[in-house]
Amino acid sequence: MTVSNRKTGGRLIVDCLEANAVKRVFCVPGESYLAVLDALSDSPIDVVLARHESGAAIMAEATGKLTGTPGIAFVTRGPGATNAAAGLHIARQDSTPMILFVGQIERGFRHREAFQELDYGQVFGSIAKWVAEIDSADRVPEMVSRAFYQATSGRPGPVVLVLPEDMLTETAETVAAAASDQIETHPGLNLMWDLQKRLWAAKQPLALIGGSRWTEKACRQFARFAERFDLPVACSFRRQMLFDHLDPHYAGDVGLGLNPALRRRIEEADLVLLVGGRLSEVPSQGYTLLEIPVPRQMLVHVHPSADELGKVYRPALAIHASPAAFAAAAESLQPPHAEVTWAEWTRSAHADYHAWSDTPPKTPGEVQMASLVQAMKDQLADDAILTNGAGNYATWIHRFWRFRRYGTQAAPTSGSMGYGVPAAVAAKLEFPERQVIAFAGDGCFQMTGQEFGTAVQFGANIVVVVVDNGIYGTIRMHQEREYPGRVSGTDLVNPDFAALARAYGALGLTVTKDGEVAPALAEALAAGRPALIHVRISPEAITPTLTLSAIRDKALAMKRG
Repeated sequence: MTVSNRKTGGRLIVDCLEANAVKRVFCVPGESYLAVLDALSDSPIDVVLARHESGAAIMAEATGKLTGTPGIAFVTRGPGATNAAAGLHIARQDSTPMILFVGQIERGFRHREAFQELDYGQVFGSIAKWVAEIDSADRVPEMVSRAFYQATSGRPGPVVLVLPEDMLTETAETVAAAASDQIETHPGLNLMWDLQKRLWAAKQPLALIGGSRWTEKACRQFARFAERFDLPVACSFRRQMLFDHLDPHYAGDVGLGLNPALRRRIEEADLVLLVGGRLSEVPSQGYTLLEIPVPRQMLVHVHPSADELGKVYRPALAIHASPAAFAAAAESLQPPHAEVTWAEWTRSAHADYHAWSDTPPKTPGEVQMASLVQAMKDQLADDAILTNGAGNYATWIHRFWRFRRYGTQAAPTSGSMGYGVPAAVAAKLEFPERQVIAFAGDGCFQMTGQEFGTAVQFGANIVVVVVDNGIYGTIRMHQEREYPGRVSGTDLVNPDFAALARAYGALGLTVTKDGEVAPALAEALAAGRPALIHVRISPEAITPTLTLSAIRDKALAMKRG
């Protein structure tokens, strides 16, 4: 009797994921990829069932962000695929490795606008690094292997592989390719020597680190480099986990609500070492921090993608290398022979950071966000993972929390709302032994809050802090500044979020007074199950330093002339 080695396309997809050591996939099921679900039923890969495709895609993106290896999501065709677009966009702008598998109509039905048919090359062409359809089962190993390389190499990003339903049931006599390896790009010795000479000649240098393709080891190596050169280091928007905030070389984060002292320091620097980041709209303060195309400061730009070097800013020295490879090479650089001339510059930068972030101010209302930050400092471990979406509430974390270690922050540089809860689910499943805290505004939570049910189902014991001010706060802030007193489309009528958590079978707590903050966080952390803390704050407490009324009054005064 002849034993056939033929396998279905669905089985080959799963074989390829196993070959690449994928531990879990996130999905919302669909009939278009039933053959893959069948193959996953007896695979060691965990299948995490999300409530909505945006949640599945964000979970995959957060996995990629925290691990550096592609997060995997499966969604069905048409509306399932378009629902996942938010997660893809986050992965694109955040340079996160991710692979989205999308079910598709049968191959013989193409170009008839069949049920839920879409042209995914057109739909996702401006978001994904690569979009391709696997047109036959025997090409599955080739295409999946390429997807892993595309997602991780150069500037990482999302890849979309389209799976025709009949291809997944077709058989082929082929085997999964070996695991892919991320292609490393190392800096040339001549470029590193050039950088060393430029640093020796600098009087007021500053390093700005961001982007992806960092590792815990690379962060340690870069910290040693900064220490040997006595170099001030700032982190790009929502990349604060890349450098210990208590290190005396830390200068602060370059994002929304930039410390004015740090802005002046960057503008006054004679050399800016930009490693890994793109210095896009938010960190560049609307493309005003560095002149375009030729910065006034001497710019040394290190990036793993040649396409990003010179794309916006013309560097004096371009180094085509990943942050990890650059950090390793930087270990060999020698600081100036004489005593470093910018020691006071660096001490002053760190002092400016402390002056900006040590003491959160008092704000209107019965609950102070400062109390929440202090409770976190008292109760969270250095390796606790913090996630958040978009909203003014996140300012309190970015400005006043001390990130100490790599892999402790998952937040969208794309500014996508709804990120915090699904990202926290992914983080807790990946690192079950660590504390994971998700922050969400009331509007932000209601975009993907149903994924709290995913946390309950899969035992992801996260703590969700819902900061409820009854409005879309960031938009109301802009509204009052541009159209003072003309409120439209920003008020929210919210449920009892703590009761909602209890309905899921989780712990639900409500905080309405300042003294309740620390006990609530302690109870949530000790619950042994998912927990949600509903924090009711005043809508007036819109930023750490400004109220809505003050913003409105200033705008009205300006309009009156």
